[in-house]
Amino acid sequence: MNYFQLFNLPVSLNLDKAQLSRAYQTLQQLTHPDKFASGSDQEKRIALQKNAQVNDAYSTLKHPLSRAQHILALRGIVIDGEQHTMQDTAFLMQQMELREALEDAKQNEDALIKFSDELTLEIKQKIAHLEALFNQPESPVQNESIAHEIRKLTFIYKFQSQVEHHLGLLEE
Repeated sequence: MNYFQLFNLPVSLNLDKAQLSRAYQTLQQLTHPDKFASGSDQEKRIALQKNAQVNDAYSTLKHPLSRAQHILALRGIVIDGEQHTMQDTAFLMQQMELREALEDAKQNEDALIKFSDELTLEIKQKIAHLEALFNQPESPVQNESIAHEIRKLTFIYKFQSQVEHHLGLLEE
């Protein structure tokens, strides 16, 4: 299912979040199961299914990583949850170095905040790069390049989550 069509939005990595939210609220009102409380069992079941679809679509479209994965899936390449081995050794080395640095810094709030800020900037850069890739003419090589960048972005988001976890532990 094309979630962009469901929300009547253009297929783009760069979405207007306010427009997405408005579309979601409208669809929620139209499909909410309570609206069909006096309907038949079949109507209730369909409303529940439609509402779950709307919720899944919103969850996917509101986050840039899952949105990028969805756009690529619309092109026929599904990478969500795959066990693809990263072939970019320079990127993998960078990730290993970052993990070692995180291990050394996990008790240092200032170092963790610096990590978080750097990762936020890197994520913004990767998303901008992905957007540029999506805007180029579609081809199998182009799609594989996009998939490769999405895999990298997945690593970065996971690392940022670990940094945030350690920051949270220090705040407790």
